[in-house]
Amino acid sequence: MTEDALRASAERQFQAELTTLAASDDRVRPPGWKMSPAAVATYLLGGEAADGTPITPKYVGQRRRIETAIATLATDRALLLLGVPGTAKSWVSEHLAAAISGDSGLLIQCTAGTDEVQLRYGWNYAQLLAHGPSPDALVPTPMMRGMREGRIVRLEELTRMASDVQDTLITILSEKLMPIPELDHQVMAKRGFNVIATANSRDKGVNDLSSALKRRFNVVVLPLPDDAQEEERIVAMRVESLGAALKLPPVEPAEEAITRVVTLFRELRNGRTEDGRLKLKSPTATLSTAEAIAAVVGAWSDAAHFGSGRIDATAMAPGVVGSVVKDPVQDRLALQEYLETVLKSRPGWADLYRAMTDVL
Repeated sequence: MTEDALRASAERQFQAELTTLAASDDRVRPPGWKMSPAAVATYLLGGEAADGTPITPKYVGQRRRIETAIATLATDRALLLLGVPGTAKSWVSEHLAAAISGDSGLLIQCTAGTDEVQLRYGWNYAQLLAHGPSPDALVPTPMMRGMREGRIVRLEELTRMASDVQDTLITILSEKLMPIPELDHQVMAKRGFNVIATANSRDKGVNDLSSALKRRFNVVVLPLPDDAQEEERIVAMRVESLGAALKLPPVEPAEEAITRVVTLFRELRNGRTEDGRLKLKSPTATLSTAEAIAAVVGAWSDAAHFGSGRIDATAMAPGVVGSVVKDPVQDRLALQEYLETVLKSRPGWADLYRAMTDVL
């Protein structure tokens, strides 16, 4: 991967921390793992390596959930991370794979068009026509590579994949092998292989997992942050990281902007003001933590390139309105009501009220 890559993988971005944790880790490591489960937890949740080196947190939330996820991957059961959109399922999945296998790139993005070939294996048709079925003609998928090499394979949006294709996983997860009948052969999974899948609990038009497949997964639910302060910490951490990765010009500290965006999103998401005194209409958008992060990063870019170098209401308004209004009728009405009943009279928010009204 080149240095000018738009987005570095987890194992590249945090290479120094991973190397330090692995080098100073003296605990028992499951077969095929780069470090012990305790070190993996430290990598994700932050803390100190055994030699005292500080480790930055990658996930802010309940420690027990992450420990359960890591413990699951040390067994023969696969892991399913479940939650509403924007609860860091993919983020956690990537960092778990990076810490355990040293490689988060064995990824299958599940869609309605995903078929068995993308899960199992394909063929080089030039080789196939010239010489017939042979190992040289076989094209391994990330799943096959993970089994051969004993690494973690990631399945994104598992329930987007058709049910009959999902069930292709049953043999892989239960027997830890992949039959190749054309070669009268089978790939046996090497120690260290496992699967991390993600799924959205509020997604529409999805395919439920069969009972047989559900039994092969241990489910860990990643919830939205419990309180505003925790959500603000998450947003601040990710905004700083993304701003540095995108090399955005520096702006004044964004604490006030983050507090405003998080408060606004939480109130619309929960259907009530933070003090619980007023009920609100909720828009169709999820308004997750990920949406708040995107809105603040967008405001940072706007302020840095076109504004005064400060994330003010003018810079914030377009991203916030764009995040809320996904349905041009229903969401627009919900946001208009919120602006008139809450923001208009809220002390210190008049500038954001005006800016959002102008955009809306």
